[in-house]
Amino acid sequence: MKYEFKTEPFEHQRTALLRSWDKKKYAFFMEMGTGKSKVLIDTIGILYCKGAIDSVVIVAPKGVYKNWESREIPAHLPDYIDRHVAVWSPAPRKEEKKALTSLFDLIDKLKIFIINVEAFSTKKGVTFTEKFVLSHRPLFAVDESTTIKNPKAARTKAIIKISKDAAFRRILTGFPITQSPLDLYSQTETLEKSLLGFTSYYSFQNHYGEVVNRYFGGRTVKQVVGYRNLPELTQKLDSFSYRVLKKDCLDLPDKIYQRRDVELTAEQKKLYSELKDRAITILQNQEQISVTNILTQLLRLHQIVTGHVKSDDDVDIPVDNNRIDAMFEVISEMQGKVIIWANYRQNILEIVDSLKQVFDPNEVASYFGDTSPDERERVIKDFQNPDSPLRFFVGNTQTGGYGITLTEAKNVIYYSNNFDLEKRLQSEDRAHRIGQVNKVTYVDLVAKDTVDEKIVDALRNKLDLAQEVLGDDKWQNWLG
Repeated sequence: MKYEFKTEPFEHQRTALLRSWDKKKYAFFMEMGTGKSKVLIDTIGILYCKGAIDSVVIVAPKGVYKNWESREIPAHLPDYIDRHVAVWSPAPRKEEKKALTSLFDLIDKLKIFIINVEAFSTKKGVTFTEKFVLSHRPLFAVDESTTIKNPKAARTKAIIKISKDAAFRRILTGFPITQSPLDLYSQTETLEKSLLGFTSYYSFQNHYGEVVNRYFGGRTVKQVVGYRNLPELTQKLDSFSYRVLKKDCLDLPDKIYQRRDVELTAEQKKLYSELKDRAITILQNQEQISVTNILTQLLRLHQIVTGHVKSDDDVDIPVDNNRIDAMFEVISEMQGKVIIWANYRQNILEIVDSLKQVFDPNEVASYFGDTSPDERERVIKDFQNPDSPLRFFVGNTQTGGYGITLTEAKNVIYYSNNFDLEKRLQSEDRAHRIGQVNKVTYVDLVAKDTVDEKIVDALRNKLDLAQEVLGDDKWQNWLG
């Protein structure tokens, strides 16, 4: 069977295919928006047509994995390839159960099994996937492979163990390094054991990291304070990966960044000052200050500047603030469709309610954890339809920051930011990707002289927050 593309690849996609399609193991380190999903699907199609595989396992984050069934595969896999697609569910309905069971039938079709990465933390998900891989000749692919960068995580260990029995293996991500070069170890282990030349994570860490002994609470802790031998690491990666950035291959319009300062109310200033003093006291009294402890305190301060505070019994309490007014000022300067990202559920609900009071409710939609799968599909479809009245897409980057296309928007507002650099980069590129013809403007709402300002600066400069607050009382500067 000769393979014929359903959608014609760009030159960089064709290059990726030529370099990789027949390789047992390969990594697509292609920046968000450059079409790495299409490259994987064409790889699958070519290998299936040549009889090299009979099936596929696609592992992707929870907020993304169903997109493979509903959008990516229908868009790029040729219609003449007969396929059977089943999507993982821990408690499948009748039709879903039938689709999963049919994966083990002797049918002359390309079998495609799609599962979320979180399922590998469960015995049921691991057992089912392992059984499928052992009974077929699959290509095993991990989309957004930074989700398995932690070598100690149960899901990482399970995926590495199962993938070794696959006929072909692929990992896909725009930025394989989100915190440090050490992120690469587990991702490459999914392709092949000791692919980078090390039998354990610790030997890998000692070779590429500058490790020192620190003393906390009467015990010695090894801490990475820098990195070395990186040109050697790059050379190793080049032998089994393809790296491409949007600026190198796509004639995409520019990104424009703007900042809009938001004045704290008197109530916010009072609460912020009180909580900052409390945070400093808590951290100073701890024998061992961890990044997690610091980020917890930063999170509480950040919630205040975005307009709410948690009570002692974990109830969200609104705080008088100017952020909604600032958002409307920004919107008044914008034309066309707008994406609004917010980090907290409370913010999303407040934004949606405020917009619906000013605009037609049909112009506003939310996309976050509470949004049902069917509603998510509808929201994306309507937002991408230029004739639809839907103008405002309000969501959080945890749910909407991956795997969806929102190129009808040329304006993006960050009402409040996520602390995670990867989620910031991913969410920016929902609008700035193949299909975008306009410059995209990103506006951050920022409370001056607070942790809010420092978070935005770090994210814009592509600095990981966890690394930024490490070391010799740097955390005190972050508290402001």
